[in-house]
This record gives sequence, C-alpha cells and structure tokens, in this order.
Amino acid sequence: MALKQTLEAYELLESATVSGAAVAALLGERGLDVEIRGLNGSRGSTDVVRVVVPGARGRRVGGEAPTLGIIGMLGGVGARPAQIGLVSDADGAITALATALKLADLARAGDTMPGDVIVATHVCPRAPTRPHQPVPFMNAPVDLAVLIPHLVDAAMEAVLSIDTTRGNRVVNHRGIAVSPSVKEGYVLRVSDDLLTLVEAVTGCPPVVLPVTTQDITPYGNDVYHINSIMQPATVTAAPVVGLALTAEAVVPGPATGASQVFDIEQGVRLCVEVAKAFGSGRCRLYDPEEYALLVRLYGSMRHLQARSGAPPG
Repeated sequence: MALKQTLEAYELLESATVSGAAVAALLGERGLDVEIRGLNGSRGSTDVVRVVVPGARGRRVGGEAPTLGIIGMLGGVGARPAQIGLVSDADGAITALATALKLADLARAGDTMPGDVIVATHVCPRAPTRPHQPVPFMNAPVDLAVLIPHLVDAAMEAVLSIDTTRGNRVVNHRGIAVSPSVKEGYVLRVSDDLLTLVEAVTGCPPVVLPVTTQDITPYGNDVYHINSIMQPATVTAAPVVGLALTAEAVVPGPATGASQVFDIEQGVRLCVEVAKAFGSGRCRLYDPEEYALLVRLYGSMRHLQARSGAPPG
C-alpha cells in the first residue's frame, strides 16, 4: 500500500507556493539527498527535483544491480492564476514523488531495492496552458528541449516516464496504462514482464497506451503528440516505457479536482514493483537481441530522436 505517501505528495503539491525546496524538505526527512535546479524560460520558471534512492547492490555502492529511472512528466502542478488548486496534469509529479517516499520508507523498514532508483520531476505551481485537441493542455514554463535533459540522468539504464494521459480518445479506461518500450527511435513490443507486474498490481487485464511515431519525436517539430509521456526517449539510449494515468472521459490537463488518488496509488505501487524486479533482473523492458536484429535489418532510427531529423549528439 502506498496511499500514505500518495496523499503526502498530493497535499504538498496542492499549494500556490510549493517549490523544489519544499519538496526537498519532505524527501530530506526520509534521509534522501535531493538535487534542486531552478530553470527559467520564456513562460515562467520551474524547479527540477532529482533524488537517488540507493540500492543494496546498486552501482553507487560498487554493486552490479542496474539503475532504474522514474520521471514524472508534466507541464505544471498548477495553472495559476487561471486555475485555483492542483491540476490534472500534476499526476506525473505526484506519482514520482510518492514513489520516492515509498522507496525511502521501505528502505528504512529494511526492504531496500536491489538497484539504485533515480527519481526526477519538476515543480511549477504557475504554469501556462496551450491549445490542443481534443482538450487544452498544460504548457511547461521551460521548453522541453531544455527541461528533458535535466530530468534524464545518464546513469538511468531504463526509464519509467509517468504522465497524466486523460486528454485523448484512444484510451477509454480509468486507471493506469503502459506503453510499448521505445529505444533510440524504435517502438518495440510491450514488455511481457511489465504486463505481468501490471496484472498483479491492478488485479485486472493490463491496458496498453498506443504510441505513434509522432509521439516519440521531440516537441517543437510541429507534429501532433498525444502528450509529453515519451519525451524522455528523445535524449537517451535507454529503453523508455510510458506509465499513463488515464480516464474513461476526456479530461483537460488544466482541469482541477480531476486527480484520482487511488489511480495514482496504483501507479506508485507499479513503480515500486518495477524497481524490485528490474534491479533483480526479473523485468526486461526490451530484448537486446531482437533490438540488435532490427538495427541490422533496417538501420538506426536515432534520427527520430532529433528535432531536425539529424541523429542526436
């Protein structure tokens, strides 16, 4: 159960004055070291928050267990002054921070994850909105081309990217959904190991978020994206899986009163279970041999990671 940590994160972020420092203070009470980085953009400012939850056999202590990245994607936790309170778009940040709190609490109780877990998100209570079909979206105060590299750490060997995904008509399900794995421009098969964990956590058949080529290209290239859930895949060679908070109805990102705490708690529990399984080698998010075969047969797709069409780096 991760309801306590979910409520802690929810209540903290539902504030007109919340900041990276406030988040760091809460995480610091759990004994975690937190890095805060303030970013300024043409539409405002935000605080990137990044925290490492050390693993028992993690790389940072000389172990061999792989490192999982958990990223809370969003435009902002609030749309002030246009809206009062926490917006639907905040769920990515809530889920990521609640996961960090839960992992820290488990470690203090003697259940340390096998590998290191790096959790990152950003905190902005005064983000703008932007037009989008079928409903308006929140807009990050800083361009994603600037923001995303601060969220993705080179040490992340796989990434769970969490984002509110209610502003669409392609997932008509309330709860959570997972995407296919995306790696260096390839949309790969959905991980069977991950689907097994989703079934255990939800007690229901897993729901899969459809991902298109447009969704895995960088924002700012003038093509349609379902949302920013797959944007971490544009700056890393690690496999990225989207964890979507979904709804049966179409809900705008700036809507308030729309966050479903029990759905978010499911997402937190899934993140914890993935951390357990990935760190111990029981959850593969892609098949390296099949990926290598695809590259041999069809070539690199890394050009899809760059806005200009040229390979990144």
